[in-house]
Amino acid sequence: MAKTVERRVSVRKTINHEFASVDEFINEYVTNISRSGVFIRSDEPLPIGTRVNLRFTVIHDELETIEGLGEVRRVVERGRNKGMGVVFVELNQISRELIERILVRR
Repeated sequence: MAKTVERRVSVRKTINHEFASVDEFINEYVTNISRSGVFIRSDEPLPIGTRVNLRFTVIHDELETIEGLGEVRRVVERGRNKGMGVVFVELNQISRELIERILVRR
């Protein structure tokens, strides 16, 4: 008897936001950034396991963009800090270097 193979297509959501400065990025939208991921404030966080296309434009020394693929791993649905913890699954080299520079600056 043949086994049924379940094939799920992973739906990806796009998270795209532009900021005036790195400080605004960290204080207003991303409340926590690390080498492994970010916590993104949101009144409507996505479900755990959702893959997201990340694209954040910030002004560091110049206009720069963090982009890559992430996955929602934690959701906070109550309180002032509603949002979701997103783990970086894939980042390009430029994005990894920019995150490193942001972390060193803090």
